[in-house]
Amino acid sequence: MLQRLREIFTPPPPPKMAAVPDGRRYYVIGDIHGRLDLYETLIAAVEQEIEGAPGFDHRIVLLGDLVDRGPDSAGVVERTRVWQQTRNVRVLAGNHEEMFLAAFQKPEALRHFMRHGGYETLLSYGFTVQQLAQMPLEGLFEALPQAVSQATRDYVASFETMIRAGDYVFVHAGIDPARPLAEQNRSDLLWIRERFLSHEGPLEKVVVHGHTIFDHVMDCGNRIGIDTGAFRSGVLTALVLEGDQRRILQARIGDEGTTQVFHGDRAH
Repeated sequence: MLQRLREIFTPPPPPKMAAVPDGRRYYVIGDIHGRLDLYETLIAAVEQEIEGAPGFDHRIVLLGDLVDRGPDSAGVVERTRVWQQTRNVRVLAGNHEEMFLAAFQKPEALRHFMRHGGYETLLSYGFTVQQLAQMPLEGLFEALPQAVSQATRDYVASFETMIRAGDYVFVHAGIDPARPLAEQNRSDLLWIRERFLSHEGPLEKVVVHGHTIFDHVMDCGNRIGIDTGAFRSGVLTALVLEGDQRRILQARIGDEGTTQVFHGDRAH
């Protein structure tokens, strides 16, 4: 009888926290959008932490949208290739990478790309403001492959769509809550918003995503949004995952226009 009463009145154990595999530390970086200045500052902060913790298997994941809107998309892409030569860096495709690659396929896709941040991307690849103002769309379409090498396009086309890590899954935009992870559509992984963002129930894994801008890291339990709008806010965010712990690492533009590093303990 006493045992039965204990079972009734003993509170249930706390829910198990999502975790990444033991011995690994993940740095998951949100949408960079051409902000090479913030990216370089964040890389330096990550490298400093890695040097101070040699016992970990450090893994870095970029959530896509490396290009468009900010001033140096070309620099961000190239810096990522260089970083991959020394660290385990994996890159997810974002919807802006998809628009970027589509711009080489037909002029109308190029027009759409230009309207959604591609203008700044082309400047970073050597076009001038005068050229973009005066060149007809067909002429720009013909000149584009000479400005952006096939090797660069192949590299961007090689970006992944989903990465799993223990109880987490990393994607650019989100997932279709009605489908298992193994049956997700590429278009949802790169573009989805409302059906994913409004879903309040549990998901197969905790989804870490970018794509939708928030003022701060948005931890909703079933998903964590880390796109803090670097191209306009001056804040580029990395979510650091180690065991069942989470913390935040950010590069920010300070009051005097210099880049600074901010260390946070938790997502909101």
